[in-house]
Amino acid sequence: MADENTIETPDVALEAGDAGENQGRRGRGRGGNREGGDRGRGRGGRDDRRGGKQEEDDGIIEKLVHINRVSKTVKGGKRFGFAALVVVGDGQGRVGFGHGKAREVPEAITKATASARKKMIRVPLKEGRTLHHDGNGRFGAGKVTVRTAPPGTGIIAGGPMRAVFESLGVADVVTKSVGTSNPYNMIRATFDALADQTSPKSVAQRRGKKVADLLGRGGASAAEAEADAAAIAE
Repeated sequence: MADENTIETPDVALEAGDAGENQGRRGRGRGGNREGGDRGRGRGGRDDRRGGKQEEDDGIIEKLVHINRVSKTVKGGKRFGFAALVVVGDGQGRVGFGHGKAREVPEAITKATASARKKMIRVPLKEGRTLHHDGNGRFGAGKVTVRTAPPGTGIIAGGPMRAVFESLGVADVVTKSVGTSNPYNMIRATFDALADQTSPKSVAQRRGKKVADLLGRGGASAAEAEADAAAIAE
């Protein structure tokens, strides 16, 4: 009996060890599958979040205008930094600009975009394609002139100013910039000119009159003034 016990005990121990090892393997397998499934769901979740961000950002135009690289000499070498200038707009009368600084270009662009979104302004547009009237803007040594244009003219502007009007949603405009080629000053001067833009509707509300009363001057008939007033949309 003692021999049988001594013989059977290791077998039971081996069987118990094998069972535990198999359970451990199965547990690891299940855990690995579950972990893999979680990872898969995690990737799907990130993709879904990315898709949601794209839907949220849909309609917002982002344009990178300028990137400036600066270096700082320190002990052991040079440290490089980047400054980004970004213009954003919805293409329907809202536009903004911002700049950001970081050690890497993507981070600088992200900071500039976030800053631009916070400082968006609304500009009234005539027929949804051009400005209501001419205007002048100035910042530092830079001077800009913006002029309304008939259909088919296009955006007659260069460099940073073109990015502003494309983001704003203007299709026909004529511009001129003198005094500076600094993109920061050019954009600030452009926004100074856009900030002075007004529409006949806002002027009529401020003066307590009808839009047709303002447009009826200059020899236009009452019917033509009413038609022009009905066609005006901010």
